[in-house]
Amino acid sequence: MTTAVAPGFDALRSRLDQAVEARTAAAITQAVKAALQDALRTAGLSLPERYRTARPDTYARRLLHRDPDGRYTVVVMTWGPGQKTALHDHAGIWCVECVVEGEMLVTQYELTSEADGKYGFTPQTAVTAARGSAGCLIPPFEYHTLGNSLPSSTSITVHVYGGEMDHCHIFEPGPDGTYQKQTRSLSYHD
Repeated sequence: MTTAVAPGFDALRSRLDQAVEARTAAAITQAVKAALQDALRTAGLSLPERYRTARPDTYARRLLHRDPDGRYTVVVMTWGPGQKTALHDHAGIWCVECVVEGEMLVTQYELTSEADGKYGFTPQTAVTAARGSAGCLIPPFEYHTLGNSLPSSTSITVHVYGGEMDHCHIFEPGPDGTYQKQTRSLSYHD
């Protein structure tokens, strides 16, 4: 169910419904990515004001749409200056992330080791993504950080997940250069 009317969302929802019918996660995410980028290019997605407001304490996660069959959710994230995620995964769920406004710094990580509850990661690519930039995360290649790279402006992203992402795993750095895994419950704001 869509929680708020977003102008142009009906056409995007129709394309997302078609995209999730593909047979593989790679095909699904590429079709979702194309649908999001086309919606932004043609002004087919205009977010209501309630999705545009940053929170002072953390980036905001707001549900825009939940597919009634549970195949995907669409979440809008609003990022104040300097707000960012910890190194995290998507708990095995595919995702497409797209910048709607502003600029985001996205850093991908490779899991290089796992032993005795300690994880090793190596940063791979770091890109500054602007409006219309989109990326696909398909497990097991899902480890990343994401943050607003603008020092004095809000950034907005739309995330389409292959289901309801109600938790993820974050990886906290330890003094020995390894990371410890923690499960983080996720909810929606406002």
